[in-house]
Amino acid sequence: MKETILQFGTGNFLRGFADCFIDAMNKQGIYDGKTVIVSPTDSGAVERINAQNGKYNLILRGVEKGIEVCERTEIESVTRAINPYADFDGFLSLAKNPDLHFIISNTTEAGICFDEGCKLTDRPAGSFPAKLTQLLYERYNKGLNGFVILACELIDDNGKKLERCVLDYAHLWNLDEGFIEWVKNENTFCNTLVDRIVTGYPSDEADKIFEEIGYHDVLLDTAEPYHLWVIEGDFEDELPLVRAGFNVVWTDNVKPYKKMKVRILNGSHTSLVFPSLLCGVESVGESIKDEQLKKYLNVCLFDYILPMLDDTDEVNSFANAVLERFANPFIKHLWKSISLNSVSKYTARVLPTVNDYLSENVVPLPLAFSLSCLIEYYKTNDVTDSEYSVEFIKNNNVADILANTELWGQDLSIMLDAVSQGIEKIHSDGIRNAIKWSIS
Repeated sequence: MKETILQFGTGNFLRGFADCFIDAMNKQGIYDGKTVIVSPTDSGAVERINAQNGKYNLILRGVEKGIEVCERTEIESVTRAINPYADFDGFLSLAKNPDLHFIISNTTEAGICFDEGCKLTDRPAGSFPAKLTQLLYERYNKGLNGFVILACELIDDNGKKLERCVLDYAHLWNLDEGFIEWVKNENTFCNTLVDRIVTGYPSDEADKIFEEIGYHDVLLDTAEPYHLWVIEGDFEDELPLVRAGFNVVWTDNVKPYKKMKVRILNGSHTSLVFPSLLCGVESVGESIKDEQLKKYLNVCLFDYILPMLDDTDEVNSFANAVLERFANPFIKHLWKSISLNSVSKYTARVLPTVNDYLSENVVPLPLAFSLSCLIEYYKTNDVTDSEYSVEFIKNNNVADILANTELWGQDLSIMLDAVSQGIEKIHSDGIRNAIKWSIS
């Protein structure tokens, strides 16, 4: 098959997400193309991919609609990988391939950035957008068509921010106006939203799996069955993901889907993390098995978060899927990991729902209690967050903490009574009775 897709990113996520979708389309006979992977960093993963001719096993494990799923697929959609730091000419030669039509990227949240120190003559340029600009400029000079670019980095407006970086490099490097117009008119930078927990290489089980499949697979990848890919645009005729049976949404606006994911999935995590840790519960799965913590989660999700979202089958289905995902017996998702940088997480994930209630002069007690638990945990435990956030919460009273706009982006003094009561209940009655109070 021809190489029709260029992928920036060698990591577990895209190999457990887009690459397995492409593999399925090929095997169903509805697509005819493979992926060439480019490492955005000087990564040893390129050698491992090429040593196996791009092939690897993906195991999907979890619960779907109440049924336990465990299935293995040998993924054959990747042809090869290129390290531009070791083979810059090979990287640029990709621009000459007229069959390449799609570019998919996942270079971490920090990947889409503008570094004015990058130069066109670098071999390669340091940042991912600068490397992409080098490739696009080579493509333009060959007189070939542009690309459909699907940015999968977990930032707002990922596609448009990537386009902005490319145009900024075009101006910084004084590239001709014809190239700038070609970037704008011959390429489509799509905002996307991706959702799947990809747990990667299963170290504890690898030997047993190798015995079952009959060979050693250093690229072995694992993921949950659930997936969602929302893409601004409609290229289903060229990339028939929906026809292949995947949970892919082509849309003209990704923002409602992002709002749904952030408030339901991420908001549930952030609401539950500190009540769980204060109870001595270490993982998401253990919290779901804990009758009281599960009840607290259900109240936060179904009685407070969902009422502030559109009442659609899509929203309700996503909420129910989240509960199944949290209960996945194959994933041990530790609350300690989820608790990192929780001040900004509460602000981005829970506070928008809280503000919907505050605008109606209502303080949502369970969501306020999650903030009580955050403050209590920060005061009494070692946490990972910005030095400023940690020190301010540890050394100031609740009134000053809530009034600090640098922490929350707004003054939360209106929640003082509810948050203070929550902390007092934790001290006087214990965390379990405090949780019961918050949802009574």
